[in-house]
Amino acid sequence: MQAKRKEGKIVLVAGDYNTAHKPIDLANPKENEKFSGFLPIERAWLDKISELGWVDTFRKFNASPDEYSWWSYRAGARPRNVGWRIDYFWVNEEAMPYISGAGIRQDIEGSDHCPVWVQLTLP
Repeated sequence: MQAKRKEGKIVLVAGDYNTAHKPIDLANPKENEKFSGFLPIERAWLDKISELGWVDTFRKFNASPDEYSWWSYRAGARPRNVGWRIDYFWVNEEAMPYISGAGIRQDIEGSDHCPVWVQLTLP
C-alpha cells in the first residue's frame, strides 16, 4: 500500500477489520474493553494506520454515534442497534480530494454485517 502511495496513486483499502477503533464505534465500549475486537493493542494498530496518513472515510464525513456495520446474531442485537463499526474504507490522504462521501447502509439486511460505501469522484 505504501509503495502505491509513493507512486502517487489513489489507494482505497476496504474490508472487515474485526476491530472497533474508538468508543463511538460500538454500542457498549466499557463492557467490551477486555474482549477481542476492542482490545487496546487492536485499537493501537488502527491508530498506527491513521498515523501513517490513512483516513477513515466514514469518520471523516460522519461523527454520529450509533452507526454500526456489524451486529451479533445473539439477543436481538440488530433490531436494538447494539452493534460495532468494524468495516472500513481507508484511503490515503492524497485521495481525499476525490472522496465526496462515505456511509453505512444499515437498512440492508441479509448478514450480520451491512454494506459500507465510499463515493469517489474523479476529475
